[in-house]
Amino acid sequence: MQRIRLRYTKRGRLRFTSHRDFQRAFERALRRAEVPMAYSAGFTPHPKVSYANAAPTGTGSEAEYLEIQLAEHRDPDKLRELLNESLPDGLDVIDSVQAHTSGLADRLQASVWEIRLDGVEAETAQRAVEAFLAADEVLVERRTKNGMRSFDARAAVARLETSGREGDRPDGKACAILRLVVRHVTPAVRPDDVLSGLRATADLAPPVPAAVTRLAQGLLDEETGAVTDPLAPDRDAATAAPPTAAGLSAAKAPSGTSPSVGEGTA
Repeated sequence: MQRIRLRYTKRGRLRFTSHRDFQRAFERALRRAEVPMAYSAGFTPHPKVSYANAAPTGTGSEAEYLEIQLAEHRDPDKLRELLNESLPDGLDVIDSVQAHTSGLADRLQASVWEIRLDGVEAETAQRAVEAFLAADEVLVERRTKNGMRSFDARAAVARLETSGREGDRPDGKACAILRLVVRHVTPAVRPDDVLSGLRATADLAPPVPAAVTRLAQGLLDEETGAVTDPLAPDRDAATAAPPTAAGLSAAKAPSGTSPSVGEGTA
């Protein structure tokens, strides 16, 4: 059994793809690419795919993660290429590693979001950010399946700042850009909850809906607010892995000779 972890994107119009729609598209891609999936037991076996902390529908993302289990060994880079040939443009696998550690979901502690506010001046956005960060508590409401729920959006925000640059709009109109680092807590605090908090604390109301993109998610450094690559431990573990039997045989062979037949094969 081999476990492969993938990082994929939701770009352009595909940001409006629901998580269920992505699941269907991804499982079709697995079949088209003839990936030798491992399946669950029981009367209705399903391919072993674990999805982790999917972005809300309507938001773009450069950092979605999932894990698959294979019945046969495959090269992670070749697998990534085959899947991209079968997925629609915008749903792109941009990283693939073999899992050497446990707890991928536990390493997704926080997300970095970019929020584009068309029609909002950078100075206006900066004043709203300062008011939000100065508040001890920012209560917002969100409708859930159990009705309206009120919770604190401020506590989950590890970092919020304006980018210091205007959005590159061709018509020259104002476009403020925010960078948000938010902890993954329960209940989840989403970028639209932070926007609701900016409206509550500073009356910031963009004239058009914000364009939101997740740039990263992973382990959170509380001191710096940085979010690190959750696949790095798997790469590090692969580098630190002990040499294979084939590698040991090759290392022991005299210079200019090759291992005898059978020594270099698994």
